[in-house]
Amino acid sequence: MRSGKQPFQRATATGKKVAVVGAGPAGLACAHRLALHGHDVTIFEARKKSGGLNEYGIAAYKTVDGFAAAEVDFILRIGGIRIENGKALGKAITLERLRKDHDAVFLGMGLQGVNALNTKHEDTDGVEDAVDYIAELRQAKDLGKLKVGRHVLVIGGGMTAIDIAVQSKLLGAEDVTILYRRGAQQMKASDFEQELAQTKGVKIKHWVMPKKVLTKDGKAVGLECEYTAEKKGRLAGTGETFKLKADMIFKAIGQTFVPKPIEDRIALDGGRIKIDASRRTSLPDVWAGGDCAAGGQIDPHLFVSLRRFPWQTFAAISPASGRRTRSGSPRRRRRIKSITWFARSRRAGVASCGRRSARIRISSM
Repeated sequence: MRSGKQPFQRATATGKKVAVVGAGPAGLACAHRLALHGHDVTIFEARKKSGGLNEYGIAAYKTVDGFAAAEVDFILRIGGIRIENGKALGKAITLERLRKDHDAVFLGMGLQGVNALNTKHEDTDGVEDAVDYIAELRQAKDLGKLKVGRHVLVIGGGMTAIDIAVQSKLLGAEDVTILYRRGAQQMKASDFEQELAQTKGVKIKHWVMPKKVLTKDGKAVGLECEYTAEKKGRLAGTGETFKLKADMIFKAIGQTFVPKPIEDRIALDGGRIKIDASRRTSLPDVWAGGDCAAGGQIDPHLFVSLRRFPWQTFAAISPASGRRTRSGSPRRRRRIKSITWFARSRRAGVASCGRRSARIRISSM
């Protein structure tokens, strides 16, 4: 990618048009593979910039020098992919219109909702959603204008919790503590990430859960917590409580899928889009993948890899495969090396991309 060379060669145009909703990891991976096969792809992205969580959801200290934007540019250089930013499904565009204007639709809009703490006063000033804060941080031109607490508490045990905790320390917070309801081994954040946080001065307190946000004059000033323990395989509070001082509390306890944009037209499974083995939804011309699909990655930072994301998602409209060339070597028709931009996102635990057979036969539409 840094060399500026494009190792992929697009197949002859098929005349087929595919709409992809979401310019995040799943949407970009799908669009690139479809373009490789000769289809024309339009990506509709709700935000002003493309890249999804790579652009908005990873702490700034991990993706420097415009890395996310450079990845998007690399993907687009194959040709046949157009991105329309500021086009949110359910607002600027509708699923029904996309189906009428395209041969197929792929939904990869990720998770837009945030899990609630279900504690008293969690809507108080000073209680922030970690993902939203990181997004604001990533787009900020002047970090000095960002609100930073002196005493910061982070609730959660995944990669987002680590990101916001370390980032808070780097921005000048005096004291940062991560609160997790279970032990270190149960944390979704990798051992490397946990160690990284602690070397940056972040404290991690295990076996605790929030009970109530403490407030004064309408602002958060602390958090009442309860110790937890596993009893007969189930997590429960012990009844013993304590209080921690805080002027900023971050929620990093996961995200949820918001089904409203799909207009109740597509079946759900466990709160996400129901798909079959080929990633097809309950609508015959609509597919889905990534976090918004049932069975997708729960942790938003474990990006979809092409090893588990079958590019034959659109087998019903794909012609013979595109070809990949290497400088000084003949074309390879049977194998295509998967794109590796996610694996280079400098994160421990990110799913690496592998190799998949690239030849596929289809039935005409």
